[in-house]
Amino acid sequence: MTISKRAVLQLAALLSVLMLVAAACGNGGDDDNATDSDNGTTEPRGGDGTLKIGALLPETGDLAILGEPMFKAVELAVSQINEAGGVLDGDVELITADDGGRANDDLAVTNAERLVTTENVDAIVGAAGSSTTQAVLETITGAGVVECSPSNTGSDLSLEDSDDNGGYYFRTAPPDELQAPALADVITGDGHESVSIIALNDTYGQGFTRDLKAALDDIGAEVRAEVAYDPQGQTYDADVDQLVEAGADAVVLIAFPDTGGRVLTTMIEKGVGPTDVAIYVTDGLQTNSLYEQVDADDPSVTEGIKGTAPAAAPASGAPHFADDFAEFAPGVDTIFSAHSYDCVMVIALAALVAGSDDPADIRDEMVGVTKDGTKCTTFAECKALVDAGDEDIDYDGASGPLEFVDIGQPAAGTYDVYTFGADGTYATEEDQVTIG
Repeated sequence: MTISKRAVLQLAALLSVLMLVAAACGNGGDDDNATDSDNGTTEPRGGDGTLKIGALLPETGDLAILGEPMFKAVELAVSQINEAGGVLDGDVELITADDGGRANDDLAVTNAERLVTTENVDAIVGAAGSSTTQAVLETITGAGVVECSPSNTGSDLSLEDSDDNGGYYFRTAPPDELQAPALADVITGDGHESVSIIALNDTYGQGFTRDLKAALDDIGAEVRAEVAYDPQGQTYDADVDQLVEAGADAVVLIAFPDTGGRVLTTMIEKGVGPTDVAIYVTDGLQTNSLYEQVDADDPSVTEGIKGTAPAAAPASGAPHFADDFAEFAPGVDTIFSAHSYDCVMVIALAALVAGSDDPADIRDEMVGVTKDGTKCTTFAECKALVDAGDEDIDYDGASGPLEFVDIGQPAAGTYDVYTFGADGTYATEEDQVTIG
């Protein structure tokens, strides 16, 4: 039988394609970011002997006002780690990037991809907002990189199936299912029996609303209105009218400064501001510049507003942190600073105990270094224990004991109670509230 030249060429082309397919299927061990198609999990990236940490936090956007304390705390932690001898006999490298706040997911994803692929980081501190983390989670954990957020309090992230992120996601901020009972206790402790809630219509706002309503119901307070406002809205008159109609003893505003300031302005105009009814807020509005979003010429416009936030310096936290941070970043707000610091410390200690900067190895030690071992509160102290052969350490952090549960978040939360004064700044009460 005679075979035509054309048939020979077609057969050769087919064999070439088959060889390429076989090669692509068989080289998984050579691709650090290869994905196992059978179970959807990411194969280990491997390490190069240098621990590289990315900080994906807000430099711009609606959460930029909260970014500086977190960036500064990350820088402080890295400097202290390196002063104590670093990890794997070398300095920890820090690469920073902007997560753009809640309204710029495209920037967050682009910068997450750069940190993961170009910078080849082993772990990322961030993102700041819970909704931003949901946007970048697959980019980070799907590439087999550890993610530790210092400020994701959204309760829905506690419900994420850890199999979906390969166990690479962690957070040092206690979830809102813990903060909600703390805030409910403060509200009812002040004598209020009826409450209206106005909150961002996003993961953070609606998750907190759900948890707060349940907490208020549990202690017998009446929730008269639940208003979800659009963060992209231009006016909030119709939303605030619902608060006016409900006529509750207290109003809870769950927001961030940009839109929260505009909602508060409308509340004041319609007679449900802080001079008319008790106003309570959460960690998203804990900033000394909140009044500037309402009336930049009148710092007293926020006077009397009361709130809760994860404690920056809890009584149960490492005693050195508050002074260290004040010296390192004088005049900078402290919101989520301790939690940012602890993300870096836990990542570094996990790498130290693992003896590896492979993200998979770091992941496997993240929970263990926070509990059930020999207590230590600084990297130098913990490192001395590990160097002496004690790999079962229990890091008690700046934000508290941590004691991570299996899904990689604190078992308890300690909260500051703060009140805005006539000068626009907030003062924190001496007594803190601990839940869990």
